[in-house]
Parts: sequence; C-alpha cells; structure tokens
Amino acid sequence: MKYRLAFIGFGVVGQGLAEIMVESRDELKQKYGFDFDVVAVSDKVKGSVYDPNGLDLEKLLDLVRKTGEITGYEEAPHRDWDSLKTITDTNANVIIEVSWTDLKTGEPALTHVRTAIEHGKHVVLTNKGPIALAVRELEELARQRDVKIRYEGTVLSGTPALNLGLKNLAGAKITRIQGIVNGTTNFILTKMENGFSYEEALKKAQELGYAEADPTGDVEGWDAVGKIVILTNVLMGGSITNDDVEREGITHLTLKDIEEAKQEGKRWKLIANTEILPDGSVKASVKPVKIPLSHPLASVSGPINALTFTTKYLGDVTIIGPGAGKLPTGYALLTDLLDIHRELSSKEI
Repeated sequence: MKYRLAFIGFGVVGQGLAEIMVESRDELKQKYGFDFDVVAVSDKVKGSVYDPNGLDLEKLLDLVRKTGEITGYEEAPHRDWDSLKTITDTNANVIIEVSWTDLKTGEPALTHVRTAIEHGKHVVLTNKGPIALAVRELEELARQRDVKIRYEGTVLSGTPALNLGLKNLAGAKITRIQGIVNGTTNFILTKMENGFSYEEALKKAQELGYAEADPTGDVEGWDAVGKIVILTNVLMGGSITNDDVEREGITHLTLKDIEEAKQEGKRWKLIANTEILPDGSVKASVKPVKIPLSHPLASVSGPINALTFTTKYLGDVTIIGPGAGKLPTGYALLTDLLDIHRELSSKEI
C-alpha cells in the first residue's frame, strides 16, 4: 500500500518531517514497508500546491529555503487551494495537520481534523488544541469512519510519552503522572539557579528561541495545562478540561526563592501532575514545586522535558527527552505514520 500524504501547514514542524522523509525514504520502505507520495501541501503563508501523482518533496523544501514560499513549484497542476479544499478534494488518504492553532478553541486544526475524518482520511497531528479539547469526540468519529488518528507529538514532541503509557505500560495500572512538560520554563528556572534574575533568564530564552515574544502561554503554565489535560484524558481515563486544572505559573519566583530551595536540598520545577484519587476521580495541576534533589525530575535541566509514571505493578518509570524542536516534532509525526501503517498492515494479513 502506498500512502498519499497531504500537509496542512508547512512551517517548522512540517518541514522537519519532510526532511526526515527525504533522508529516510528508502529505509522506511525497505525496513518497515512504508511507501508514500506527498501529493499536496497547503500553507496559509507559503502557498498551496497539489499533484495527484506526487510532488518532489526535496524541491519543495529547497523552494521554502530559498524563497519562503512553495508557489514557485510550477509543475503542480493545481495550486492556491485552501486547507479545507485540500483535505476534501485531493486524493490524499492521510492528512498531516501541522497548522497554527489557538489552544483555547482548537481552531483551525479542530475543523481540519474533523473534516479529514468525516471524509474517510487518516490524521496525524502535533497540535494540542484539538486533542486537549475534543479527544473523545475525535476518537469516536474516527472509529465510526474506520480511520486512524494519532497525536504522539502533542505532549513531549518526539519523546514517546503517549505511546509509552498506552503500549509499553499497558496493564501496569498508571496511578499518577508528574513531569516537566514545558522546556521554556525549565530553561528559565535552570538559568535562575545559575544566578540569573527571572527577567534576565526570560530574555535569554527569547534570544535562543525557546520563548516567544509574548511568553505568557509558557510562563503562566497554559502550555503545560494543555499537555496535562491530554495525559489525563488519554492515559488516566479522565474527562477534564483546561478549566479543571489548578494552574500557577513561575513569574512570581525570585532568586531568593531559588536560593532557599538550594539550602533545603531542593530545586524549583514547574510540575504538571495528574493522579487518581482514592474515590476514583482524577485531579490535575500545573504549578511550581520544590522537589528533592534525589527525585529523577530534579536533574532535568535546560529545555529538556521529562515525565515520571507511577504504576501499581512496575513502580516509577521516568522518561527524559526533547519536548520541542524541528526534527524531534517531525519525528513524532513519523512515529504516528508508522503506527498507522503497522495497524493497517496487520489487518491485511
């Protein structure tokens, strides 16, 4: 089976996946039996092209590097289609949703995903919004339409947080998940331990591209809230929303707070936490916590992310890795594509 892929969005993450696919095409086919053509790319800024027989992915990447656009791809017989027309009218059977998304509404990605599933197309995405807001609805819709939806990259980029919980820890009975799920705040807190003020650490994070010009989503904990909602609902059987999460950012922490924690043998981290309470309900929070230096999460520094899964039968399991970035997040999409391929292939046997 050859997969026909359409990119909705072709920014940093989409290009990351494209670069991996150009480099690994032969290996993906020989080692995993995964063969593909990219037939369409639709990006609100860079333009839109569609060729039912397949596009030259390497040429598309080269055009973006040189011009910032893909409109110069003259061989494409169809161009200037918007995202929804690309989803509904192309011959793609897999939609790669990597557009910009508002975490509060999930749009436009939520509409993209719904539309793709309703038209019988598999979906992989890295946008938190649709999964944090509507994972139950989207999973049920995919089941009804007999298509697959995968979203590993919504939590820790390419570090396999969801796959670890759903597959490797299946049956272990996860009772708690706690971790560092925002690299920007972890970088800032690490710098503060090295003597930087909050303002100085934030400025450095912005200079290095770890923080946006408006860092509110990171430093006030909103990004982490979206991720803990996903972990809670996907791995813990919860049905919570962003409003159910107790949230506190790091903006009030001072060098004095950092130093006092050091003297206590502890370290401040912005910890996302979800746990099953004795009555069976689930409680989630995102807030700064002083954790002992002996805790596995205490040694995680800089923009790195980590999660500790507490299980009934295996005890604590900690996973550490990048939580953002061009190639790591592109790789997350690849793992989802391969997962769909494995599942579809097993049905054919």
